[in-house]
Order: sequence, then structure tokens, then C-alpha cells
Amino acid sequence: MNNIERKDLIYKGKAKDIFSCEDENLVIQYFKDDTTANNAQKHSVILGKGEINNVISEKLMTSLQNIGIPTHFIKRLNLREQLVKKVEIIPVEFVIRNIAAGSISKKFGLPVGKEFKKPIVEYYFKNDDLGDPMMSENHLIEFGYTSEEELELITNYSLQINKYLKDLFLKIGIKLVDFKLEFGRLNSQEKNEIVLADEISPDNCRLWNEQDNASLDKDLFRQSKGDIKEAYIEVANRLGVLTQKVSSKLSENKLSH
Repeated sequence: MNNIERKDLIYKGKAKDIFSCEDENLVIQYFKDDTTANNAQKHSVILGKGEINNVISEKLMTSLQNIGIPTHFIKRLNLREQLVKKVEIIPVEFVIRNIAAGSISKKFGLPVGKEFKKPIVEYYFKNDDLGDPMMSENHLIEFGYTSEEELELITNYSLQINKYLKDLFLKIGIKLVDFKLEFGRLNSQEKNEIVLADEISPDNCRLWNEQDNASLDKDLFRQSKGDIKEAYIEVANRLGVLTQKVSSKLSENKLSH
């Protein structure tokens, strides 16, 4: 799998594009600098953000594989690209919440920062035109997005991932407030195996600095309250995935694009 090059664009996303390659069972995931919020109503290009999310997601996906969570990730190809398994994405966002913030606080009048006794798992239909409506377990099963067995497996995976990532981030002084996951089916001759897909990065995690609850995630962009690239670099540095040289180049906007 050396010198793999992307071919045709097969999916254009808000923060990532997916390209075919010479292996029909694999695709190349390309991390862009585009940053969006409120279903893409707010948009900006933040130079270097894609590279940071790429190396952070590589670290987290690899760590989860090491504890037995199946993922689509194979390897990082360069600063922008990952080689991943081709999957059929389930059109549902699985959101895991440890602390009240964002939409759950607005919907239920919960004070921001309230810690839940147990993590809460929510389901949202991935459809920008409909505003990503919240779903129940019955919706997922009745509408054919998952079977009962698949949903149970995905929920168990989500809770395992949450426990691992919560501990991992806490060790580097970061609270994992909430995050979203996407899963897909890895088609094979034997079965449709469920695997973790997409990415895990500050783009889809809500992360707070442990000491002062300062945001280290996309809320800085959503709420126009800070420099998200510097926050993302801080997360990457704490995870130990950026060399000093690369970190310096990112800060100076000198990486090639």
C-alpha cells in the first residue's frame, strides 16, 4: 500500500472529502481547512486545521483499535490524507454526553457544566435540510437504519469509546464534555461488520481545559470567542502528536496546502 494516490471524488463533505483509489475496498479521506457551524450557515477556512485534525484522529483511532474497537482507519498517508476502509455510513450521529453543554442545556434548561451520573447517548438523523432531528431507538429500527442487534452493538461501542477517551483526555488535563460518532458497515462476503468511521477530533468533540473549563474545541468558532487553531494545536500537543517543528509551522501558517 505504498504510493497510494487519490482518484475520483466520491463524496464532498463540509470538513472532509472522500476519494477512490486503486483498491475498490479502500478510500482516501482528505481533511480540509473548511470550518462550519449551525448546519454550515457559518463557514470559514482556517489554514492548517485539516492537518491538525488528521493527526489527532489518527492517534485516537489507533488507540481505540488497540483496545478492540473496530474502525475504518488503516493509516495516515500524509498531512492531509488517511487511507481508510470503504464503508456504508449509517446516516445517524451517535452523541455521547458526560457534562451538560450545547443543545442539551438549551433543550432541557440544564445548567452548563452539570455532570451527569451516567453518560447519555443520543441519536440524530444526519440531514442538514431537516436540521439533524433527534431520533429514538424505535426510529432507527423502524426506519431501517439499524437492526436491534446493530444498535445494541453500536451503543456498547459508544460507551466503551467514551470511557476510554474520557480517561485519556483527563490524563492530559482535558474534560471530555461530549462528542459525536459515526459508524458504518464494512461489506464483506461473510457479514456486514459494524465499524467506527469518520473522525474523532476537536471538530466533533466538546473539550474543556480541566483547570478553568476553557473551550478547546469548535465552540470557539461557533460562538466567535477565540482562535480554534491554537486550541486544536494545544490538544494535539498534549496528545503528543505534533512535533515542535510542525507545531511551529502550523502556528505560522507555513504548511503547504
